[in-house]
Amino acid sequence: MTLKFGLYGELQTPRDKPHAELYHEIMRQMEHADSVGFDVYSIIEHHFFQEFSTSANPLAMICAVAQRTQRIRFRVALHTLPLANPMRLAGEIAAADIICNGRLEAGLGRGHAWLFERSGVELAESRGRFDEALEIVLRAWTEDRFSYEGKYYRFKDLSVVPKPLQKPYPPLFAGGTSLSTYEMAGTRGWGMFLPPLLPLAAMQPSIDAYLAAAKKAGQKPNIVYIRPVYLGDDPRQIEKEVKPALLNFLAFNASPTKGLPPKEELNAKGYAFYASGALESLTKLTYEDVLAKEIGFIGTPEQVICQIRRLREQVPVTELAIVANFGGLEHWKVLKTQELFAKMVMAAFR
Repeated sequence: MTLKFGLYGELQTPRDKPHAELYHEIMRQMEHADSVGFDVYSIIEHHFFQEFSTSANPLAMICAVAQRTQRIRFRVALHTLPLANPMRLAGEIAAADIICNGRLEAGLGRGHAWLFERSGVELAESRGRFDEALEIVLRAWTEDRFSYEGKYYRFKDLSVVPKPLQKPYPPLFAGGTSLSTYEMAGTRGWGMFLPPLLPLAAMQPSIDAYLAAAKKAGQKPNIVYIRPVYLGDDPRQIEKEVKPALLNFLAFNASPTKGLPPKEELNAKGYAFYASGALESLTKLTYEDVLAKEIGFIGTPEQVICQIRRLREQVPVTELAIVANFGGLEHWKVLKTQELFAKMVMAAFR
C-alpha cells in the first residue's frame, strides 16, 4: 500500500512571538512543503488558547496558500461542527474548494471540551448538535433545496450555494478520542486522524474499532498517523536544537486543561478522555520518554525510516502526517526538517 506523506500544523504561538510573524512563517512552510513533494497540509481549527493554537480561520490561510502552490492538497482538521452554523459552513467549505481548485479536504468533529463554555454552547449539546449539523452539511452539498426540523436547527426551503467543485463533496475525515467517533468514521468511509502525542498502545482500541467498523460496512480504511518529527545528523546536536520546543509542545497541548469542566461533568457529557488525566500527564514526560515511547520521531533520517517501517507493520497507516512546526520551533529548523524528510525519508518509501 502506497504511503502518503503530509504535514500537520497547530499554529502554536509562544507568548513572546507576534501572531502575524507565525502566520507568515507557516504560509512559507506550506509553500515549501509543496515544492519538496509533500502530499497534503492539514491545519487545525481552534480558538481561545494561544499556546495550543492560534488557528482561528484555517480556510482563509488555505485559500491564500493555494494561490501560491501547484499540487499539494489542503485539509482542515477539524471543523468543530457543534460550534458552527452548518448552513453557512457548508457554503464556506464549498467556496474554499473552488478557490483551491479542488485541492481541499474537510475534517468534521465534535471539538475539544474546553471550547464550549467559551463559545456559549452547553457541553452536553455537543453530540446532538454534531449529528444534526453533519446531516445539514451533507444535504447542503448534495441537494438543491431542502428543509430541516431538528432540536437545534430549523429552516424551510434552504438552498446553499456554491456547491463544492469536488463531487459530491471534498474527502471527509474525523478525529478524536471516543470510540463512537472512530466507529462512525469507519462506517461512513471517512479518513481518521490519530492524535499526536498519544502512544500507539493507547490508541490501539480506537484503531481496532475504526478498522472493524470499516470492514463491516465494506469501506476502505484511511488512517492518518500524526507525529512530531525532527531530523538531524548527530543525536546530541538534535537534542540541543529541538528539546526546548518539544517539551513546549507537550506543555502547550496540555495548557487548555486548566479551562476544563469538572471530571464528573466531562464523564457524563461524553468527554471521558478529558477527565482521564492523559493530557495533564504529557507535562511529566521527559525528552527521553518521548523518544523511547516513539511519541515523537526524533533522530537521523535512517532512524526515522526504521520507525515508520515498524509502525506500518503494526497499523495499516495510509498517511504519515508529521508535525514539523511545534512548540515555538524556529522557522529555519522547520524548513530543515521538511527538506530532509522529503529528500531522505519520503524518498525511501517512493
